[in-house]
Amino acid sequence: MNRRNDYETHSLIFLFTGSSGVPNFPEFVGVMMVDEVEVVYCNSNIQKAEPKQDWMENLIEHDPNHLDSIYTAECLASQNFFKDNIISWMQRFNQSGGVHTLQRMYGCEWDDEAYYVNGFDQYGYDGEDFIAFDLKTQTWIAPKLQAVITKHKWDNDKAAIAKQRHYLTQICPDWLKKYVNYGRSSLLRTDLPSVSLLQKTPSSPVSCHATGFYPHRAMMFWRKDGEELFEEVEYGEILPNNDGSFQMSVDLDISSVPHEDWRKYECVFQLSGAKKDIVTTLDKAVIRTNSGFPAGPVIIRVVVVLVLLACCIAASQIFIWKMTNNASR
Repeated sequence: MNRRNDYETHSLIFLFTGSSGVPNFPEFVGVMMVDEVEVVYCNSNIQKAEPKQDWMENLIEHDPNHLDSIYTAECLASQNFFKDNIISWMQRFNQSGGVHTLQRMYGCEWDDEAYYVNGFDQYGYDGEDFIAFDLKTQTWIAPKLQAVITKHKWDNDKAAIAKQRHYLTQICPDWLKKYVNYGRSSLLRTDLPSVSLLQKTPSSPVSCHATGFYPHRAMMFWRKDGEELFEEVEYGEILPNNDGSFQMSVDLDISSVPHEDWRKYECVFQLSGAKKDIVTTLDKAVIRTNSGFPAGPVIIRVVVVLVLLACCIAASQIFIWKMTNNASR
């Protein structure tokens, strides 16, 4: 069975986060990402946008005003907008204090094969969806009663809606194509991962863990006798590493698997752009555990450290995909 789906879909995503009541943390943070890679960063402390990739600095050399005229200006303008709206939305929820967050995620996806463009603009408040723009109907959707006032106000601003549609369907894809072209050597590279079988205890599920791969368009699954398994399998999220690569895992419950049948099971990793799959046979001799293999604890600790380092970034990534999935429904 082959699940491979090689497609070239690129994304340009802006993730803005405003917060209230969080000590020793900027009230506003902005990140621009291309294909899930952080490219530009700004916050309310530094008061300017900073490039995070070498190829972005090359673009700035050819267009010196690009960073400040677009991203620094957007960063500064959004700070007051977020601050005012946090106060307003706190009042709507009858909140007088405490820690609160407002997030905006907007941007576009572009498929260079089908020339498909998908634009999105969504807001979340305290970790839950608050209001989102429907590009098809060109109206705002309010999943919460407290957002209805904002919906009516924004729906009635026809000029802003027309500007929004033009940005999401024209300007954003044009910028995305430009960035992909400048960052081609980095963004379009293919890095294969190292794949390991991990197990905490002899009775724990076996985790097939892949780390160090790029791009993030990857699949991993367990199969038996060539057929993909769906029961007794738990799929993990694709998470970013601190070096720009990605990691993922898929667990197999082996409690009911006879030892003589182990080698019938295989973990399959597929990466977009790679010609061959990485197939790892379920073999007790190669499983890293906390007992039986001296190297096991070291490997486990390394994996734990990688996960912890990724937690902060992963939290925003998971929020992005949650909101993106909601937008596509």
